[in-house]
Amino acid sequence: MSTAPLRWLGGLLVVYLAAPVLLFLIRFVHGPQRGFHVAGLFPSLLISISCATVSLVLVSLLGVPLAYVIGRSTSTTARLVEVAVSLPLALPPVMSGIIVVYLVGPYSVVGRLFGRHLTNSVYGIVIAMTFCSAPFLILAARAAFASLDQGLLDVAATLGHSEVSRFLRVAVPAAGPEIRAGMTMTWLRAFGEYGAVTILAFNPASLPIYTVNEFMARGLAPTMAPTVLALVVAAVVVVVSRVRFPGRTHVDLTRISPVPPALAPSARLRFDLATRRGAFELRVVHSARSDNLAVLGPSGSGKSVLLRSLAGIYGRGVGAVAFGDDEVGAAGPQRRRVGYVAQNFTLFAHLTVWGNVMFATNANPGNARYWLEHLHLDGLENRLPSQLSGGQTQRVALAQALCHSPEVLLLDEPFSSLDKPIRRELQRELRRLQRETGLATVIVTHDPEEAAVLAHEVIVLDHGRALQAGATRDLFSRPCSPRVARLLGLSNVHAARTTDSGIATPAGTSLPLDIPDLAPGTAVLWKVRPERLRVESAPGTTPHDASVLEFAGRVVDLADVGSSVDLFVQVEEDLELHARVTDPVDLEVGDPCTVLVSRGDIETWITAEPVDEPTDAETSASS
Repeated sequence: MSTAPLRWLGGLLVVYLAAPVLLFLIRFVHGPQRGFHVAGLFPSLLISISCATVSLVLVSLLGVPLAYVIGRSTSTTARLVEVAVSLPLALPPVMSGIIVVYLVGPYSVVGRLFGRHLTNSVYGIVIAMTFCSAPFLILAARAAFASLDQGLLDVAATLGHSEVSRFLRVAVPAAGPEIRAGMTMTWLRAFGEYGAVTILAFNPASLPIYTVNEFMARGLAPTMAPTVLALVVAAVVVVVSRVRFPGRTHVDLTRISPVPPALAPSARLRFDLATRRGAFELRVVHSARSDNLAVLGPSGSGKSVLLRSLAGIYGRGVGAVAFGDDEVGAAGPQRRRVGYVAQNFTLFAHLTVWGNVMFATNANPGNARYWLEHLHLDGLENRLPSQLSGGQTQRVALAQALCHSPEVLLLDEPFSSLDKPIRRELQRELRRLQRETGLATVIVTHDPEEAAVLAHEVIVLDHGRALQAGATRDLFSRPCSPRVARLLGLSNVHAARTTDSGIATPAGTSLPLDIPDLAPGTAVLWKVRPERLRVESAPGTTPHDASVLEFAGRVVDLADVGSSVDLFVQVEEDLELHARVTDPVDLEVGDPCTVLVSRGDIETWITAEPVDEPTDAETSASS
């Protein structure tokens, strides 16, 4: 798509803005009288520069924190404050001055308190400039703070930083470009303010008032000098605002000796969580029996809410939490000693790798170098996050959390956005770390394979409730319902009821199995591994012994992955069997077929009645 029309439109505006300035400069160069000799020119310039600078300092000290508060809040009060802050932009400057007179004028309460010196003085100039220019900085900073990634503040909190520290060390640097732009506009607006200053402090004269006075008394010629000075000052301010001063310091790791961290003993978790986030409610009780716990569930099941609750990010009103014998439910995130790795490996973009790993309040340079080497990050310490690959970014986030010397390491979908080879590599890296450190870990994931690889214990979560919890092997071997089996990524787990001769599916298909000591009608689950199934293209053509069961069906899907073929066969309306075969098959989607399975390859176990939604009984049992 051509950008020529856009360039023409933009160029037209540039011509409109630049043409008057260019014509003025031509007249200035050739003019016989410019007005530099007129008394009061440079004192008025000094007054405008100094008062605009004082105004900027006041607006920055008070306005940036205010912008942070209203930018991070969704309350009605914050919106009303934003409207009030914006009002000076809608008022003509003269009217702004009239309004401020009612606050600081010589006969107001505040004016009398200060001896009626707040008007017709430099104080009045600063007050007028501040009232008219403050919205530029506040609104620019508010927009930046509103779009700030909450994960940055959450990570900073878990690394030991207080609210004020998070504001100064995370929010302000992240909003730096917008704050600088707002400061530039605020200073320039204050420097050029005329209407409100005229009402509050006509004398001493600022540069705009001096210019108007000269124009009214002597005409256009003597106004050239103050105008060109204003243009020069504005240009200098804009250029200075664009300068980026180096903020990075080069770190030489050869000067720092690696020091292995003294990690706390493994702290197994106990928690009783009950919290509501908007319309979503989380209610989970669990007492871990192993060091490595995985929370598995689909998107929207409450996994991240659970993890943030453990980290203390939602405050103390979420329920009881204990790390070993340490009750931390009443502690804020900065006091819980957790290592928290957010879902997108949230790093501080303005800091180098070294700055990120040293960001924890208790970080030690020797420990930091140890983790950089241990996680194969040495040589990257002076890079910015934008210069790292996905795998390197994940390792830095992990090193950052470990440098806090945590009692528990919390990982929120740590590998979900990485390519599969990198994901496999980092999973092995984390397993090695678990073995070497013995550190308790809680990993949130929607990948059953990842949960099985990284945890000895799993909670299956859905709709804010635990459907089943226990040892990883037990859950994958015997899920409590077909629904849990689906969330675990297991095939061929189906509900049935016992009969006198075996079990029967809900549609009435009978499977003659030996089910001892179970009364007819008992709810059970049955399972067969996909690779234990055989599929024949022509139904009923080959005789089989009594130990082999046959299912007649139709192929509904087929996937050839090279080393094997996955076949999905519809046997009943609600019964689909997944077979994985290594031999070539002469079948297409829609073909009739027969699925064969040995009776000995079918496992059965008692289960609760399958339901669509988790029951209180399931939740209690899983805890």
